[in-house]
Amino acid sequence: MHVYGRKWQRAGFLCLAAVMLTGCGGKEKNQEPVAAAEGAMGSYEQVLTCTMGRRTLANPKFPEGDTYENNAYTRYVMEKLNVQIVDDFEANGEDYDRQVSLAIASGELPDAMFIGSKDILDELVENELVEDLTDVYNTYASSYIKEIYDSYGGRCLDTATYEGRLMAIPGTNLDSAPCVAYIRKDWLEKTGLMVDENKDHCLTIQELEEIAKTFLEQDPGGSGNPVGMAFAPYLTADDYGGSGYTINAITSAFGAFPKLWIEDKENKVVYGSVTEEMKATLGQLAKWFQEGILDPQFGTRTWDDITALLTNNQLGIAFGPWHIPDWLLNNVKGMNPEAEFAAFTVCDEENKVNVAHSNAGSGYMVVRKGYSNPEVIVKMLNLFFDDVVNNKNLEQEAPQVASYIQQGVDNSARPFQVEINSYTSLLDDYADIKNCLNGAITMEEVRTAESKSIVESIRRYQKESQPEVNDWAKYTSRMGGIELIESLTKNGQFQWETPVFRGTTKTMKKSSANLGKMEEEVFVGIVTGSIPLDGFDQFVADWNAQGGEKITGEIEEALAGTE
Repeated sequence: MHVYGRKWQRAGFLCLAAVMLTGCGGKEKNQEPVAAAEGAMGSYEQVLTCTMGRRTLANPKFPEGDTYENNAYTRYVMEKLNVQIVDDFEANGEDYDRQVSLAIASGELPDAMFIGSKDILDELVENELVEDLTDVYNTYASSYIKEIYDSYGGRCLDTATYEGRLMAIPGTNLDSAPCVAYIRKDWLEKTGLMVDENKDHCLTIQELEEIAKTFLEQDPGGSGNPVGMAFAPYLTADDYGGSGYTINAITSAFGAFPKLWIEDKENKVVYGSVTEEMKATLGQLAKWFQEGILDPQFGTRTWDDITALLTNNQLGIAFGPWHIPDWLLNNVKGMNPEAEFAAFTVCDEENKVNVAHSNAGSGYMVVRKGYSNPEVIVKMLNLFFDDVVNNKNLEQEAPQVASYIQQGVDNSARPFQVEINSYTSLLDDYADIKNCLNGAITMEEVRTAESKSIVESIRRYQKESQPEVNDWAKYTSRMGGIELIESLTKNGQFQWETPVFRGTTKTMKKSSANLGKMEEEVFVGIVTGSIPLDGFDQFVADWNAQGGEKITGEIEEALAGTE
């Protein structure tokens, strides 16, 4: 049984949808089941059509002529499974969410589609609009796929399990903490600043302050207008991937877990943004702002503004997930070829790095109620995350698929649109990369095509006198960012917190937007000094009075199973 509490119904279109879809999704879409050869990836005897809802990107990097409906991945599905993918609708971002809502309201669900929201999945299940996938998963999922899900100890499949039945195939979301402070290594050398003397790449709050202050005073980038540290006005993030330009690395040092529901020392449910640890974090930021170490324009700088500070050599510290060299800091390197970044994080007074477990489920693939061959979604799962991943001869047997991986075509091109990776895959893949670079294993022994491609990138980076920026990015993110994660893991420096609730309650739907707005406004006010630090206590009182206390009670009821 999942721990997300009651599947709260939304009045409106889904009630209408439930009526319109009576009879298993509409007769015009039903068809006779198509027989398939036995096995996890057995092909269908006749062409099976599978209509889909597809989430897209503006620039997926397709080769000329390829589309979401007709590309190397969809052609591979046809070749291996005899399944024809037909897109009912395609859209990007919020437009995709609207298309999903329209499909539900009209009663015209595709045979399979991606769902990004747990709330929408809750409602689809509540209104009996999607297939129970328990039996097809148990029957058709390969042993390798089952091992991947098992590596999460049930935490992933549980997010899509209702009363013991698996109602969707969840994407996995492994732990890849901590929030990294990528710091200009060339500036550290230029200023002669000595920090991190034990070489564990963990900085104390005092060391981080010293670095920012030195960069501010000495202006090693020669910009004439340096900035010590800069943060986005929303300050915190409740998921690792969204931690760019946030203070999550700093909240870690104070043992605060903003935006997450956790248990306090008395085992009571508490919202991490209203704790004394969060108050202490804001006090530190207010001190930095007053001293000029924190960006004087904090609160008004946008994401793009902070990126501009980095590329203009005004800012030498960038906070975010380990992979920001691949898609963010590469822009800094492109503008400033001399720029080099070292990966650090921030520890507490006991040299521990406090981090929260990620939500183990991330996105879902669902099958509409009444589809003739619901097992096809599991066969595609096997195809992309077992067959492709473990095929040592992929370049010979599926050259177009191998080329997509090598060229970095976005993974949204796959008709199975969630990512499936074992809980240890990040460090497992990194071990392959490092061992191959060190000569401990051969390229043939590297397990995945993506890891092989990264090895090649890093080798080019190490060989060329003027390496390509993309090769530099792969080197920096892996040999810096993931190396940091591996080191912290081996040294036992992580101190893990497990959030107790990630769902949505009735009062959350009514009050979360206003509570979130109040939180951001008060936090920005405290940091900039327009609200005194003691104003945090009034914020907590207001937060409780305006819905926070009620939400906490609803969560306690959900966790106790008494909702």
